[in-house]
Formats: sequence, structure tokens, C-alpha cells
Amino acid sequence: MSNPVKDIRTVDTTSFPYIYEENVTVPLKTSAGIVRCNLYWPKDEAQQYPVLVTYGPYGKDIPLSVFGPRCFNEINPEQNSAHAAWEVPDPGYWTSHGYIVMRVDERGLGQSPGLLDTMSRSTSEAFFDAIEWAAEQSWSSGKVGLLGISYFAGSQWRVAALQPKGLAAIIPWEGMSDYYRDRCRHGGVLSNKFIDFWWNLQVLSNQYGLAGKAARNWGPDTIEGDLDPEQLAQNRNEQPADNANNQFRDDPYYSSKEYDLNDVKVPLLSVANWGGILLHLRGNVEGFIHARSKFKYLRFITGRHDLPFYYKEEVELQRSFLDAFLKGDDRKGWSVEGKVPQVDLALRKGDVGYNNAEAERGYKRRTENEWPIARTDYTKFYLTPDLELTKEAPSVSSAKLTYKALGNIENPQFLQFSTPPTTEEVEVTGHIVAHLNVSMNPYIGGPQPSDIDLFLTLRHISAAGTEVSYTGTAGDPVPLCKGWLRVSLRKVNSEHPRHRPWLPYRDYFSTSVLPVLPGEAYPVDVEVWPTNVVLEPGAKLILEVASGDTQGSGVFQHVHPTDRAESKFAGKNNIHFGPEYVNYLTLPIIPAA
Repeated sequence: MSNPVKDIRTVDTTSFPYIYEENVTVPLKTSAGIVRCNLYWPKDEAQQYPVLVTYGPYGKDIPLSVFGPRCFNEINPEQNSAHAAWEVPDPGYWTSHGYIVMRVDERGLGQSPGLLDTMSRSTSEAFFDAIEWAAEQSWSSGKVGLLGISYFAGSQWRVAALQPKGLAAIIPWEGMSDYYRDRCRHGGVLSNKFIDFWWNLQVLSNQYGLAGKAARNWGPDTIEGDLDPEQLAQNRNEQPADNANNQFRDDPYYSSKEYDLNDVKVPLLSVANWGGILLHLRGNVEGFIHARSKFKYLRFITGRHDLPFYYKEEVELQRSFLDAFLKGDDRKGWSVEGKVPQVDLALRKGDVGYNNAEAERGYKRRTENEWPIARTDYTKFYLTPDLELTKEAPSVSSAKLTYKALGNIENPQFLQFSTPPTTEEVEVTGHIVAHLNVSMNPYIGGPQPSDIDLFLTLRHISAAGTEVSYTGTAGDPVPLCKGWLRVSLRKVNSEHPRHRPWLPYRDYFSTSVLPVLPGEAYPVDVEVWPTNVVLEPGAKLILEVASGDTQGSGVFQHVHPTDRAESKFAGKNNIHFGPEYVNYLTLPIIPAA
């Protein structure tokens, strides 16, 4: 470091509708060092206010217009004040409604010195310290709320499990709760492409001490001065490399990030996006299920990940929830047991296109009292050698369907199985499992494979015969849902308390690995992420079984050359049929009212 850490802050009381304090120092208690934050206050300093805290890597000082210009140009203008930033609450709005906004640079990033180690135990502990500091200040009411999207949501689960003093409510908006299963290794397969993109573009560009930030219009330069490349490298743990070099949940890298969702007891509103089929969606649902909060709610939305958070109706919902637990102003009944239904669904019916916010806001909504929905009829649709999905198990003595291994977006390799067109309206809402009997073989003269990667996709075909696309995380067209499994990690821990028939539990430990031998068929249960669709008469579903990423994967691809090495996977993949090889897709059908 070129200079010792400075205690420096600036205050502006006249330029904005709120008081603005920049680079306020927060001392850490659980470890050495500090983090820095910006504070945004209502003009009336005589009062004490509840505090909304965000803690993340994207730079408290980088304007939304710079970090996310597309979002900046499309966001609800009521949520686009002078200090609007990526994925966090707008201080203009929240200060006008009696909240202090505290925006913290994560350790090792922006103006906070220290080791850059995203999504780690140490950064959760620093977040814990920041929350307790906010609750202890003389200007604070003593109550803290957490509100933010994606990274600023995923971190909420982990810090809430630490139960910091003063934390009164959280709204994890599209935020994973399971680092291994939701983000890094889907079914044991490394999801590397997004991690690389995210790390290089959005995180490394903001490392504490990185030279030239101001010249690039990427926030101000570091207060203490620049660090040289060697110092920068020493001051960070590289997430892409760490994920590539560690495969199992009991590896120290992954195990250090584990925590118990049962320790989350604070009131929570978990907001899941049906279109987040490769990041966050699963975690929001599982977080809601396993949190032990007395008051917990699950809301499903649609649309891009960066815009719905700021819709007028969604912001009003956020404020009603936070007002209930941070101010004692419960207009809706969030804090009255049984008053607000626990689950609120967006029902995806019809073909409204994708990345069309107004059209998607037209989806009808319905409330439920639990998740999964108690009246769900888990219905088996059997795969046949004729590429059908039928409610009757096929009568076949022996058959095998084959497709190439190691498919990818440019060269997809898959089989597709179709239901017959529906004769009436059918709703599918909940968790999906595919039971398959699979094997692999090498090509003559080719390498000897030793594993199989399964990539499953569920697609909605309208009565007109065209695929219905939905809005993905980045606004791209996506199918209903996807699921994955590395067959060597097929072992299910049916004794684990979180094992359920509709969501098999896998440990993904180093001791979980089972052999995959050529020609031998293995029964596997593949978790497919939860979904919702209301099929109109004449529509059908297609189950796609592939050997790699297919349409709808976008930037969330699984293409690491070592994790998906030809020496391990190249060859032919097979699905077996026969009396001992019954294959089926279990769909959560919701009976008509």
C-alpha cells in the first residue's frame, strides 16, 4: 500500500434532496481492518431512522449510468436519482420515506482496503460488522434492513444466518442461497462462463488500489493511492480459478462458504424470478423453504433481473414490508401471523414475447398458503423410444437412443421427447425431477470416457406450434427451465433431512463419486429447477436431454476445458428403455379449481 489507511469523509448538505456523506469509515470487529461506506440521510437530522444497508463489490461511487447504462436508460425514473447505482436501493426514494441508506464497499473493493475474497466467510463477517455498526450509531433507530438484487441479495442469506444485532428484516431479491448448487456447479458441472464474465468485467475492474479508475470513468481512484500489479494479485483470491480448482462441497474452498439456512430467523421476503433459470431462482425458493423465520414470504416475478426491482408497484411492496418490521407501520399485515398469504405467484399463461416489461406485467397473480403448493399432483410422464412423453408407461422389451457427448451452443447434441397436445388448460407449478437410465460408450478409436454430463431443458410449444420464449436474466429468450447432473455425482443422500421426493438431495462430496463404466446403464434422478406455466389447449411440453448447453443458456454456459475435458466425456451417450429401464419426468400439476 502506498500510504497508510486514511480516516476521511466528506459531507454535502446542499446539493441533493438528502444529506450525502462519502467515505465514512466503519471499523471491523470480527477481523482487522475497515470498510468504507456512503451514507444518504433525510434532511431532518433531529430524528433517528432505520437503516438500509447494502454491501457488495460493484463500487459505491460508480453511477448507474456508467455501470449499467441499459438499465439507467430504462429504469423507472422515480428510482433514478443522482446516486442511483447497480442493483441497490435508490437513496432519493428511500430517504424521502424516512430511511438512511448505507452503501458499503466490500472489503478489497472500491475504497475498502483488505483482501478481495467475494462470497467468502470473511466478507460475510465484515458485512455482519457493518450491520451491527449501523444499528449502534446515534442517528440509527437501532433497526437495520437489507434490500438489493443478485449479489446484494445472495449475501443477505449468509449474513442473516449470523444473526447480527439490529437486523430486523431482509428482502433477498433474486439472490442465490447455495453457492455450490445455485451458482458455481449446477448438478456438479462447473458453470464457468458467467463467473469469468462477472469476475473480469464487474469485480476486478473495481479492486481496491487498481490504477486508472478515474481515467476510465469507473469511479474515483483509491484514496490511499494505487497498488502495483503484484500487490493487487496478492490482495485477492481469484474466484474463477478457485472454482475450477475445487470440485466438491467438502473441499476447503467450498466448505468455507457453507452455513445453515435454518439459522435465518429474521422476517424475510424472498423474491424469485421465473426467468432466472441458471442463477438465483433455485436459491430464492430453497432459502424461503429452509429459513426458520416466523414471518417469511415467497414472491415470484418475471422480467429482466435489473428492472422489476424498481417498478413502482414492487417498490411500494418492498416499503410496506420494511415499514412493518423497521418502523412498526404494518399497513398490509406482514407482521400478523396468517394475514398475508406466504406465496404470491406470477402465472405465465400465453405467449407475450420476451423482454417486454409491460406485457409481462399483465400476467395474472395468485396467492397460496405454502410452497410447494399442497394440492400438487406429481404426475409421471414416461419417455418412450418414439420420443414421446406419455402418462402410460411404454411396453417395450429393449431399446436404446443415442446422441453425441460434449455438445455445446454451437453444436448442440440432444434428444427431444414431446407430450401430446393438451386438450384442456393445464397448470405446471413447482419442482420437477427426471428419472433416466443412462450410459456411455467410446467411439471406435476414440478416447476412453469415464463420465456423463446431463443437460435437461423443458420447453413450451404453443398450440400454433412455435416455442414460447420467456425473459431471461439478461433479457435474452429462455425456455421454461433447465436441470443438470454429472453422473459420477449421482449419489442421493435419502437420509438427509432436506431430501424430498420432488427434490433429491445430493452431498456433492469427494466421497460421493461413483464410477461410470462404458456400456453400463445407471438410473439417475435429475433435479430440474422449479417453474410455472399455464398450458392452453393445444399446447405441449418438450423435454430435451442434451450433452451440453443448448438454446437459452446465454452467458451461463458450462464450457471449462478441464471440467468438460474430451478425455473424460467424449463418446456416445445413451438412454435405455425396457422393463428394468423405465424413464419418466415428474411434473407438478396443479388441479383446476
